[in-house]
Amino acid sequence: MMDSVLSQPVAIIGAGVAGLINAHTLLGDGFTDVTVISRDKSVGGVWDRERVYSGLHINNVHGEYRFSALDMPPPENSSSTGGRLTGLGMCLYMETFFDRFLKGKAKFRFGTEVLKIWRPSEDGKDKVWHIKVKNIEPSSSNPETLTFSRVIVGTGGCSKAKIPKELASGPRGLHIFHSSEFAQNLDEVLQLVKPVDRNQQDDGSGSIVVVGGGKSAQDICAKLANEGRKVTVVFEKTDSFLAYTKPLPDAIRRSRFLGILMAHSTLNTRLERFLHQTWLGGKIVHFILGKILDTSYAAFNIPEGSPMRGASPLYWSIRVSDEGSVRPDSYHSLVNAGAIAVVSPARVTGYSGSVSSDKGADINLNDGTSITNVKVVILATGYQSSWTDIFSEDMAKELGIYRHKREAPASCTKKALDYWSTYKLLLVDTPPSRHSPGHEQESSIYRGIVPAKNIDRRDFAIAGSLFTANPGYTNETVAHWISAYFQGDKMRIPESAEEALALSQKQSAWMRLRYPGMIAWVNESYSGSLDFWTWPQAADELLEDMYLPTQRSRGNWLTWPFKVIEIKELATLSDERRAMRMGKRVPSL
Repeated sequence: MMDSVLSQPVAIIGAGVAGLINAHTLLGDGFTDVTVISRDKSVGGVWDRERVYSGLHINNVHGEYRFSALDMPPPENSSSTGGRLTGLGMCLYMETFFDRFLKGKAKFRFGTEVLKIWRPSEDGKDKVWHIKVKNIEPSSSNPETLTFSRVIVGTGGCSKAKIPKELASGPRGLHIFHSSEFAQNLDEVLQLVKPVDRNQQDDGSGSIVVVGGGKSAQDICAKLANEGRKVTVVFEKTDSFLAYTKPLPDAIRRSRFLGILMAHSTLNTRLERFLHQTWLGGKIVHFILGKILDTSYAAFNIPEGSPMRGASPLYWSIRVSDEGSVRPDSYHSLVNAGAIAVVSPARVTGYSGSVSSDKGADINLNDGTSITNVKVVILATGYQSSWTDIFSEDMAKELGIYRHKREAPASCTKKALDYWSTYKLLLVDTPPSRHSPGHEQESSIYRGIVPAKNIDRRDFAIAGSLFTANPGYTNETVAHWISAYFQGDKMRIPESAEEALALSQKQSAWMRLRYPGMIAWVNESYSGSLDFWTWPQAADELLEDMYLPTQRSRGNWLTWPFKVIEIKELATLSDERRAMRMGKRVPSL
């Protein structure tokens, strides 16, 4: 039976972080027919070679975004940046991983667009999934339909640009594009907008407007400002950020410390229960997080009342940038120096005028004012789920992958709400509004991996959709969970769709309580799990599902919160699962 499963074809949609580690894990477990399908020309996903550019950084420090099978060299200028990883560095790392572990072993179909995924009810059990694909080049090629026994959708939440209709097009000559296309458009932008001498009076030569206050907008602004261009950023609310005059020790930055401070849906240790279920513990958490945020603002000398402070408190946010150490060429330093103009709180409502050789268009704002003489607009307006393009409405409902209106609370959800009412900080602190649009929606994706309706079929999974601060550790753990799930291993998971739906309801209720309003803006690809800060606890839950040891960084009752979490902790997972499958005891770490 096991040999039959391992020989059946598996499709992985996407060649980013999630796609690569799932392919590697399946191959290591003995799957012999693995196909990775990607629209891109090479591996990398968000960090594909056509998307990265010099100056792009990611929200992770060295050691947090890699796989156990391949070491990652320290990034350039690590001591001065606090160990921040660059987009180019991540691109090279994933290309190396592909060349060393996957090339010639899994089948890769690059430049291939997935048009539709469905499961005909009349098919037999051997080949149940149909995937309609088309080669991007040549454009005249005809679509073809591939068949697979199992499918992993690893497109993540950043594969399809989100562009407001009112901003999609503008007057003649105004160059408008999404931030995901910045690398391809960079040379043209630098030609359209010439450098300015900030020591001289503005010559009115035209400028660049970046719409959005998130990480992509900040990196783009910094790149353009460092190239000497006149750039303005417009946003209603920016992201929180971490920054420090000296790099934080690994015992703080790469341990369970921050995750423990942020309440998880289950408090499994005495320390967590003290911090989140007692009045004194809540005050301590509130004080520490406030100090971290104040220290970050102070590191960049950001004054009171600055729009750079217009972010949600750390406790209530999963939109957090890691600026690392203070540097003169970073976004916040450039804002302080006047090299980046900030218009906030404000929202772009449209465009007017036209662009000529010596004059730009006007960018209209919601307060009735305008930014004049603009030649380039870059929309850092986020991403939307790719699922709506590849699943029909009927298939999405049958599979249970869609987000839907919240149903009546299940009995386990009511018990959970009673339990969560003991979390003191949820009452001590002041959360954002709990009644934003979309608040009544919920997801029915168990663990953020398997649609609850499909849990008993073991033929479909989602990868790369857990909102996490440590994509390397989290995605590798998920890959092993999916492989065990596909192989029919004994797992601590719901035995029926009804039980999985109830537990998914419980998770949705937690997300609404813990991160009010977040469901309204995160796209559907991320709607199953928002364990950004508490990824260590979430990873432990996945390990528990597989009956494997948890808290693998170890430590005693005093040191365990500060033990550095290393990806090498996961290097033996395949062997441990194999031992479990053979009925052998897995030794404690």
